[in-house]
Amino acid sequence: MRTKVRWMDKIVKVIKGTGFSSISAQEIEILEQYLYCIDKNGMIIKRLNPSDSQYNQTLQEAKETNKLIALEEGQYLLPGFIDLHIHAPQWGQSGTALDIPLHQWLDTYTFPLESKFNDNMFAEKVYSHLVDTLLAHGTTTGLYFATIHEEASYKLAEICAKKGQRGLVGKVVMDDLEQNPEYYRDKDTKTALEDTESFIKRIKTLQPEIKQGVYPVIIPRFVPSCTDQALEGLGELTAKYDVHVTSHCSESDWEHGYVKERFGKNDAQVLNDYGLLTDKSVMAHCNFLSDADALTFKKQGTAIAHCPISNAYFANGVIPIKKFHEFGVEIGLGTDLSGGFDPSVYSAIRQAVISSRMLEDGVDTSKSPIERSTTDKSRITVKEAFYFATAGGGESLSLPIGRLVENYAFDAQVIDTRTPNASMPIFNDSEPLEDIFQKLLYLTKRENITSVWVQGEKIQK
Repeated sequence: MRTKVRWMDKIVKVIKGTGFSSISAQEIEILEQYLYCIDKNGMIIKRLNPSDSQYNQTLQEAKETNKLIALEEGQYLLPGFIDLHIHAPQWGQSGTALDIPLHQWLDTYTFPLESKFNDNMFAEKVYSHLVDTLLAHGTTTGLYFATIHEEASYKLAEICAKKGQRGLVGKVVMDDLEQNPEYYRDKDTKTALEDTESFIKRIKTLQPEIKQGVYPVIIPRFVPSCTDQALEGLGELTAKYDVHVTSHCSESDWEHGYVKERFGKNDAQVLNDYGLLTDKSVMAHCNFLSDADALTFKKQGTAIAHCPISNAYFANGVIPIKKFHEFGVEIGLGTDLSGGFDPSVYSAIRQAVISSRMLEDGVDTSKSPIERSTTDKSRITVKEAFYFATAGGGESLSLPIGRLVENYAFDAQVIDTRTPNASMPIFNDSEPLEDIFQKLLYLTKRENITSVWVQGEKIQK
């Protein structure tokens, strides 16, 4: 009589297929025909390769108990992507007016649009479409800016919960009377802080019901939009509730200069002084971070959400992301909808590589190659960009996500390289899997993503 695999009773499904996962920023695991054994909580409790002694028996038992889900030929498994910077209400203006300065773009397009989210029906329409779109592009976790409206912000968290995406959502604070338009700002500082605390409590009440997790986030939009009193109060709420924090930090010449003039120091130091840099904090952009700022991030455990596409439009510079990562700062990727026009993290991966190479090589062709290139090695590889989109994002959020390894949530996307109308140029059955990995990152379109899993649950597309 065959002895059963002792832990199979805990398994609700077994996924079989070839996948890729980061070991580090420089190295990936090629997981050829691995088994991922997933429990009722959606966690990978066992991962077996074909040479493991229990592989064949586990595979047989999974077949016999109808727990096996096997990828087809030409299909590959990647971890779900983690998008660390999404302006959810801006989805409706994606691809609009990216050729004008940031301040003008905000005043003419963004703030008028965000003000409409006092209408919950409008919010539900936009947010539902956005979450569906992100899931279809392989984004299994999103860190969201909502608006100043508590009810609409809560609606976004509910939609993430209902549709199966892991959502980290915050009500945005904008209370400074001089820096925010009259039609779109918090009523006053007291109200902004009370609404933020109420939002945190409501999300915490919702949390036990949600398998994949929803999390409240404290969000000062950025330092210029907040009074000193608001920043102080948000820091106190951060300490009181131990929740995630996100904001913009030293994004552009204007923001960086404004904060320095107002406080006599950089954004990072101001945020740190108010208790807003913690190991659960993610700061977007950070293009003008000084070395001292980066070391403060490292000390506090604060991460950078690198947004290479929107940086190209609005940041006035290319962030030396490789240098900051080598400093020991945690790095993830963000699409920055809608300053970034594309909801796909694949595009952010590609642009991160492109921007880093332009930073290293220089862009002024009137200079000689030696004169126009930077002195440091700034370029990143596609492996590093993939790491930022997956494992780095999980580390940035202090959550066990972003890797296809044991004791991590099974968040994954299945990529079909043979999808009609989007097939990839793979003509050799013996093509190295590392080459196929690169093709997946550079060539995958929405049509290639045939299924998405979050916390062990297949999302209905």
